Formats: sequence, structure tokens, C-alpha cells
Amino acid sequence: MNGTISLLASRRLGPLCLAQTCGAFNDNLVKNAMVVLAIFKLGAGGAGLAALAGALFIAPYALLSATAGQLADRFDKSRLIQATKAAEIVLMGAAAYAFVANSVPGLLAVLFGLGVQATMFGPLKYGILPDHLRDDELVAGNGLIEASTFLAILAGTVAGGALALLDSGPAVVGAAGIGVSLVGLAAAFGIPRAPAADSSLRIGWNILRETVAVTRQAASNRPVWLSILGLSWFWAIGATLLSEFPSVARDALGADGHVVTLLLTMFAVGIGVGSMLCARLLHGEVSARLVPFAALGITVFTWDFGTAVIGGGGLHLTTVAAVLHSPTGWRMLVDLLLLAVCGGLYSVPLYAIVQEQSEPSRRARTIAANNVVNAVTMVLGAGFVAGFSAADVPAARVLQIAAVANFAVALWIIRLLPQTVFRALFQWYFRLFHETRIEGLQNVALGGERSILVINHLSFLDGCLVAAFIPGDLVFAIDTEQARRFWFLKFILDVFPVDPTNPMAIRAMVKAVRDGRRLALFPEGRITLTGALMKIYDGPGMIADKADARIIPVRIDGLQFHKTSRMGGKLPLSWFPSLSLTVLTPVRIDVPVTLKGRARRAALGRIMQDIMADAAFRPERLTRSLFGALLDTRTLYDNGLPVVADIVPNETGGATLTELTYGRLLLGSVVLGRKLAAFTDPGEHVGVMLPNAVGTAVTFFALQSQARIPAMMNFTTGADGVLSCCAAAGIKTILTSRRAVQKGKLDRLVEAVSANVRFVYLEDVRASIGLTDKLLGMLIVRRSERFPGAGVDAGSPALVLFTSGSEGVPKGVVHSHRSLLANCA
Repeated sequence: MNGTISLLASRRLGPLCLAQTCGAFNDNLVKNAMVVLAIFKLGAGGAGLAALAGALFIAPYALLSATAGQLADRFDKSRLIQATKAAEIVLMGAAAYAFVANSVPGLLAVLFGLGVQATMFGPLKYGILPDHLRDDELVAGNGLIEASTFLAILAGTVAGGALALLDSGPAVVGAAGIGVSLVGLAAAFGIPRAPAADSSLRIGWNILRETVAVTRQAASNRPVWLSILGLSWFWAIGATLLSEFPSVARDALGADGHVVTLLLTMFAVGIGVGSMLCARLLHGEVSARLVPFAALGITVFTWDFGTAVIGGGGLHLTTVAAVLHSPTGWRMLVDLLLLAVCGGLYSVPLYAIVQEQSEPSRRARTIAANNVVNAVTMVLGAGFVAGFSAADVPAARVLQIAAVANFAVALWIIRLLPQTVFRALFQWYFRLFHETRIEGLQNVALGGERSILVINHLSFLDGCLVAAFIPGDLVFAIDTEQARRFWFLKFILDVFPVDPTNPMAIRAMVKAVRDGRRLALFPEGRITLTGALMKIYDGPGMIADKADARIIPVRIDGLQFHKTSRMGGKLPLSWFPSLSLTVLTPVRIDVPVTLKGRARRAALGRIMQDIMADAAFRPERLTRSLFGALLDTRTLYDNGLPVVADIVPNETGGATLTELTYGRLLLGSVVLGRKLAAFTDPGEHVGVMLPNAVGTAVTFFALQSQARIPAMMNFTTGADGVLSCCAAAGIKTILTSRRAVQKGKLDRLVEAVSANVRFVYLEDVRASIGLTDKLLGMLIVRRSERFPGAGVDAGSPALVLFTSGSEGVPKGVVHSHRSLLANCA
């Protein structure tokens, strides 16, 4: 929302929005003031005059939109906007004279002129938005234009009716119109320049031929044409609702004009709320995914509004106070508000699609075609309303008929956009049930027109997750056999069946990418069986190389814990794990042109391996200590299965298998760590001379839990080497075991080193651990995050390793927590 407000405050949109608001206010100010003046003061006209006024205002949209679109494409739009606003001042001056003279014919002529001026302004205001706004700002920009327009319509309608009834009303209306038009002209001069889209365009003055031409051109662009048809239906439904409000108030409720104003207010506020909400819900993406649901919402709330009107007929809702004190009245108002909110969610994305998908050099003419179709459908809608009125069909029934017709249109939209509907449903599902975290979506646009998404494969839901959140249209390359097996996927995703055994498959995908279709691939070719990357195939690299496309790595995390993964028995699975989807910076594949054939393919395979490995790397995991990383890992992966095991020979000649789960490993580390802390200091280097065994892992994490630094002693260097290591690292204590000393025949080494360093035998420490220590350990292990080792800085020392000393004195290397975790990653 802050971004939307800052956009409104910027010069790129603020002046245009103000100029548009002033124009919409004046149009409705004059129209409504004229009707009220004629009916209540001059005793002329009535419903016929109101219909004539509406027809005169809307007629130029059907007649002159094509010419308006040509002019907008031919010249600088900002200069044309200034010219139209200057013409508005002249028209408002003429309106002021006609008001003072009480001349209805003069006002009708002015209203026609305002219709011409609005027709000229339409392609300019919508055509200039893509010139000044980024793609991710188009929805917000259109939402602000739509919201301000409807609020201005409401304000102009109310002001026109109220001011016209004053004793000096005509003069006040005329003065207000001139004042507002001056503000609009001043705002127009603040609009940045917008150079001509096609300066070589020749203006055709055959109105009929040019109107047909721009309409045909718009119809040749399917996404644009469908959006135009959707917008035209919206305006037809909106005009029907607005025209029925007076009949609803007068005939069904027996109410006064203030109730009509209340209904109009709720409708205008709802449109504004829906228009502003649209940008927030779409997160800047130009997408029609809200349109089917908004259409269904319009149906539901229109029907219920009509039903509430029928139910409120006998409740004497004759005043605003009566409406506000009645549950039925509130039901009507809430229905109307939600209906209008759905209208804003419905119309704003369609306007953005028309702007984005239109050819830049013909954008204004495309918008002009939209205005022509809108005008025609509004006239047809008015004709149907007039027909129902002539047949004495109550206004509430007309609204219910409109709801049924809108339901049919909603089903038609769903049929046209099944994948869009499913994308919206999946996005809602993943956000609600999986608390999905999304990062790096801006990198998709950086990939350019030719790009390939490469995604790690964790479960059967991967494609649905990616399709739900990645903006734009994605084509998922899927094995033909899998496509036949999961035939229903074509209703959910845009599927590109590929036969891996067919050498033409790569060529088909290369052509698709060159044609601008964004391809989504899983380079592993199958769902992971380990939770980590499987074998990476070179196909995506070859496609990117031949299509001159960028690779966009996408990392999914969390779906390996979903029931649809193949990690059963290895990880704890659930239906609702937390998820994350991260889009990384696009990569341009660069292979020397000298490499050909198999050598080039092998190089592309290595590059793909590196790209996927880099994508799998998660830098946030390097911010913890080793003990903290153990706690995180236990939380994610503990399913009660062994994670550490070894086989130890016993005294009878057999072997004993020792296994530890995460829980037992952590419990042993906590209990042992408390004992070791009694004779060591925080940050002290503590020698560890033990074989590769379960006990060594427990000892290592016991020291880590208490923020001690293990120094792994290499006994093969001999007594002098060990003493050198102890001196270099400042080691005062070495942990070992009698069994290890005995089996390794290290008695002489221990005897020689003991003069300078204390040896502590783990058998003695274990013997000191009683029942109380174990019970206390079971209690405090639940609060392991509070242990000193959990909060150690990741850049601090974590481990000391020594060289063998084969070329001299052994050297000690200090590793930080971060460096060790980076090696693990």
C-alpha cells in the first residue's frame, strides 16, 4: 500500500490521476445538474431527458474513438492531454453560460462536447500509463485511475444534484465547473512527455472505416480481445446497476433521492477499494487470475442485492436513517459494497492486460477499440433495461436476471482460463496451509524474453508450486509418458510433452524458447530419493545454448517433507510442511565456440551441475554454530531413525551395533557436555584423541554445546608431534578412552605426553554420570537453544585440525563454524 501511495505522489502518475479526476467530476457535474435543473426548476424532460443526456454523452465513444486512438499514437500524448483539458475549460465556460440562461438545448450541446472531449482523453490516459510506469506498476496505476474515476463520478453526481437546487445553483455549478477544469489543466502541464508511438501514422478521417479497422486489429490479439470483451461486459453490468438504482429506491423501497445517493456512494467506494486492493493481491503481476473469482463474486452479490431489495419492499426503508437501522438495509449496502469491490478486482487487471499485451505503436488505437466495444455494449445493456422496464419487470428482478447472465459469463471465463483459475487456487492453498515464503521474483523479469527455469525436483507438487507464484506464462516440459499418465495436468499447467528418446525433442524446445515461451524444466529428470540433488542432465544447458536463452535457477525447499515426495521412511512427512521458493539471479551460459559435439555437450552438463549446486546452496544455513545447526537439523529431519552408527568388536569375538537417533545424540551431548564443562573453560581448546566411533560424535557435540573448541589429535605423529600440537594450540586437556589407548597401543605416547598435558578418560566421566544427571539432561535438552554453544558466532573458531607433520612439525588449522558448514553445504 505504501508503494501505491508513493506512486500516486510521483510525477509519473499523480498529475495524470488529478487531471482524470477533474474531468470525470465535471462530466457528471454538468450532466446531473442539467437533469435536475430541467426537471425541478424548468419543468421539462424527466426520464426522457436523462436518457437523451446519457445518449449524447456516450455517442462520441462509438463514433470518434478510432480517430482519438490514431491521434494518441501519432502525437505526444502529454501535449494532447493538455489540449483536451484546455478544451474542457472552453466547454465549461459554455456550460456556465447555458446554466445562467436556463438553456437546456445549450446544455445538451455542451454535454455532447464533453463526450467528445472524454472520448479523446480515453486513449491518452490509458495509453500513456505504460510509457511512464514499469510493468510491475501497471496494476497499481490502473487501480488508482479506476478508483479516482468512480469517486469523481460519485462526487460530480452528488454535487450536480445538490448545487442545481440552490437559489443561485446554475451560477454556482458553472463556476465550480470552470474552477475544476482549471485545476485539471494545471495538472496536465505536470505530466511528463510521452513521445509519439508512431510518428509516421496517417490519420484516416473515414470514421466508420477506421472504427472497423481498429476493432479488427484488436480482435487479432487474443489476450487483448478477450480482455476487451470482459471489460465491455463489466461496463454493461455497471451501467445496468447504476440505471436501476433510482428505480430500486423509488419503486421498491419508496425512498427519496438521498437513498439513491447512499447506494451510489457504496458502489463508488467499493470500486475504489477493489481497485486499490487489486495491486496488493497481484503483487504487481499483470495477470487475470483474480478475474474469474471476481466475476463469480459479482454474480453472488448482485443476486443477493436483488433478493434483499425484494425483501425490503415492505419495511418502509424510505430514508437513509431507515436503511441504516434495518438489517435488510445493511444487507443491501454490504452486498453493494462487495459487488463493487469485485468489480474493481475484475476490471483493473483487464485494463493492465490490454496495455501490456498491445503492440506499443498501436496501444492507443487498441484502447480506442476497447472504448468502441464498451460503448456498444453499454447501449445494448441500456436497451435491455428499457425493454424490461417497458414490460413492467421490477428493478430487483432485472438485477437478478443480470446476475444469472453474469454467472454464464463467469463460467465462460473459467472455461477460457482454466489454468489461471487453478494457479489462483494453488496460490491461495500454498499461502494458507504452507506459509510459503517467496523470494527473488524480480529475477524472473531479469531473465528477458528468452529464459529457461531450472528447478530442483522434490515432490509431485513442484510444478503446481512454481506455476502458482512465478509471474507470467510458464510451459512445463514433461515426458510424454508422464503427460499421458497424468492427463489432467493440462487443465492445471501449460504442458509441453517431450519424448526424451526423440532427437527432435530438443529442437522443439529450442524453438519454443526462441518464440518467447518461458520453459520450466527439472534437470534431475525425476523426484529426489535422497533429499539432495540427483544426477543433473545436460538437456537444459543445450536448449539454453542453442536458443541463446538465460538460465533462471529456482530453489524449492520444504516439499521433500510433503506426503507426495519420495522420502517416506527417510524424513518425517506431513501434509502441510512450511515451504519456500527462491528465484536466483539469471545465468548466461558461456561456452567457447571452439567446443563442438560431445565436448560441448559435456561442458554444458558441467555448467548445469554447477548452476544447480549453487542454487541448492543456502547461505542462511551458515549463520549458525555447529551445535545450533545440529538443533536445526534435528527439528527438520528427526523421524526417530538412527543417524549415527558403528560396529564395535566385543570380547566374545563378535560385534555390537551401536546406533543413535537425533534425540539420543543430543541427549548424550548435553549430559556429557555438562560434565566436561566442570573442568574446562569457555573457548578452551580441548584435545580429542578418539577413533572414528559413535562416542567421538557425542564427545564432539558435547564440547560444542558448551562452547569449547575440539582439537582433533593425530596420534600417528608420535609423542613429540602431539606435544608440539598441544603447545601450538594451548591444549591443557586431552579426552581419550582406555579402550582406544589399549587397542591403539598408545600407552607409551600417553605416558610421554602426560608430563605436560592432562588425560581425561571418558570411561571415568561416564562412571560419574548418575541417574540424577540423566533425568536432569532429559529436562534441559528441551531448552538446548539456551546452551552456550547454540549462540556462538558463526565466524568464531569451532575446530582445530592438525597436519600429519610428514614434512616437519605438525601445523594446526583453525576452522570456523561457517567454514565447516559451508563445506557440508
